[in-house]
Amino acid sequence: MNERGQAAVELLGATPAVLLLALVLFQLLAVGYAHVAAGGAAEAGALALAAGADPEAGAREALPGWSRAGARIDVSGGTVRVALRPLSPLSAVSRKLEVRVRAAVER
Repeated sequence: MNERGQAAVELLGATPAVLLLALVLFQLLAVGYAHVAAGGAAEAGALALAAGADPEAGAREALPGWSRAGARIDVSGGTVRVALRPLSPLSAVSRKLEVRVRAAVER
């Protein structure tokens, strides 16, 4: 077997591992982004609550467009909780990696 043929076979064998690694890295970045987005939304909701405005609307407006419909926002007392599923090509993975963030204000 010549060296060119061997390199092609090795590349073909490594492709699934490289694709899996890329998928895992994408998912980690998506979870981090969802956590940051949920944190910003929870803080915006808490600030709206402190200002006497609607905290749920404040939190929802602070979320990126892709996540508004699927976000769960709960307001209890002076605490705003935001739960958000990260983007994922697999919905089961997205459900398992849901992030939950809370922000509170004293009233």
